[in-house]
Amino acid sequence: MALFNIFKKNPLFPRRKKKEEKPQKKTKPEAAPKKAVRKEAKKPVVSQKPKRVSEFGYRVLKSPQVTEKATDLLQKNQYVFKVYPRANKAEVKKAIEDAYGVDVESVRMINIPGKKRRLGRIEGWRSGTKKAIVRVKEGQKIEVLPR
Repeated sequence: MALFNIFKKNPLFPRRKKKEEKPQKKTKPEAAPKKAVRKEAKKPVVSQKPKRVSEFGYRVLKSPQVTEKATDLLQKNQYVFKVYPRANKAEVKKAIEDAYGVDVESVRMINIPGKKRRLGRIEGWRSGTKKAIVRVKEGQKIEVLPR
């Protein structure tokens, strides 16, 4: 039961004490105390910033896939994204809606297996990928390539 003895106090290894906070020194003496100014209640300011993207989308989506076949699907309001291998349809739908602010109608997943490759006499495997084909609501667009 030597493992449990590590939690006991050991005189050879005393515990460190917390550092005490030092009082702050004033650099400039104040000339005269300022008069108390009555402050009016401020109205809450509504920020005009775009909706903050959650970190969830970046853990699911890798990148949009821009190929000839993917650009043909744009006419049908479908977009192709590379996703992480453990992602599922529900996670991809939520990530697209959070990241791009569109309504997703359907998600189709494609699991592409790795392929055998060789360089001279050395053989290896190219890693497989997973793609998601996302269909958005009619009239909504995702800007895949920023202009």
